[in-house]
Amino acid sequence: MQLKDFDYNLPERLIAQKPLPHRDRSRLLVLERKTGKITHAGFRDFPGFLKKQDVLVFNESRVIPARAWGKKEGKDIEFLFLKAREEQTWEVLCRPAKKVAPDDIIVFSPALKGKVTEVKEEGRRLINFPSGNVLPELRKIGFAPLPPYIKRKEKHLHLKEFDLDRYQTVFAQKEGSIAAPTAGLHFTADMLKTLKNKGIITAPLSLDVGLATFQPVRTDIIEDHKMLEETFTIKVDTAQTINKAKSDSRPVTAVGTTSVRSLESAFTEGKVQAGDFSTRLFIYPGYKFKVIDRLLTNFHLPKSSLLMLTAAFGGFDLIMEAYREAVRSEYRFFSYGDCMLIL
Repeated sequence: MQLKDFDYNLPERLIAQKPLPHRDRSRLLVLERKTGKITHAGFRDFPGFLKKQDVLVFNESRVIPARAWGKKEGKDIEFLFLKAREEQTWEVLCRPAKKVAPDDIIVFSPALKGKVTEVKEEGRRLINFPSGNVLPELRKIGFAPLPPYIKRKEKHLHLKEFDLDRYQTVFAQKEGSIAAPTAGLHFTADMLKTLKNKGIITAPLSLDVGLATFQPVRTDIIEDHKMLEETFTIKVDTAQTINKAKSDSRPVTAVGTTSVRSLESAFTEGKVQAGDFSTRLFIYPGYKFKVIDRLLTNFHLPKSSLLMLTAAFGGFDLIMEAYREAVRSEYRFFSYGDCMLIL
């Protein structure tokens, strides 16, 4: 398939710049794959689409405050802390990258200074921090790593704490992501309680959302696209819960594309395996799903691998029509926007 097939017209006004005051007040577009029927609902209606003993899988990875400004010779440069590579070395993304060269000293705070040790592709660098206290210091100086389509002025202080809270799911646990698993942003503690009271079984996993999730597809033929690597963990009880549901023919609903990629990557020998894994799985139309039966997901960027995954599950024609309907009905798009349930 061609990259241009996954383009669609989106007025800029529909790109959500802030979340709604209440997480669970977002709109929910429901798409039935068998009939093609589209229903407009609200996220508070979500439990009504599940039955007792259904399994709901979500990504409990926690977003780190990965966005920070460092100074080189007194001038500010923006950095995104991607991943710890060694005890004292982090891979970062910097902008403008041309200003960051080997042996440069970058000062983020009096307690956090580093030396650039390696230049990598696409604006990435390796920085060694002798103090080794990167995460504790980022928790003090860092900002939420919002995607670039959410407009924030540099060091937008009055929204810093707001975004650190709202660009995080209520069930976030293990630190490691540089982007939120955004389908989970709609859930509240009360919603989780409602699901539990209804007998819905929740099964957490943890995928550290990295560059792979929002990596642009730059090939005209989508099959030529190569995903970057992301790591994830599935615990024994989660694997057992899902495998039992599959054997009982009970549906498994994935919350978000990161949950989908984790489950489908961990499926071998006829079941979901437990353990620590890495994946480069690229899901696009034609993929045969082995684990998930339903998908709750946000509305994704045109030409993105996330849209391709959604189209693989929902069917290309149905998903593109659902997106056109969402635009016509003025749904809010992307990370802080509304969501879609594919049945």
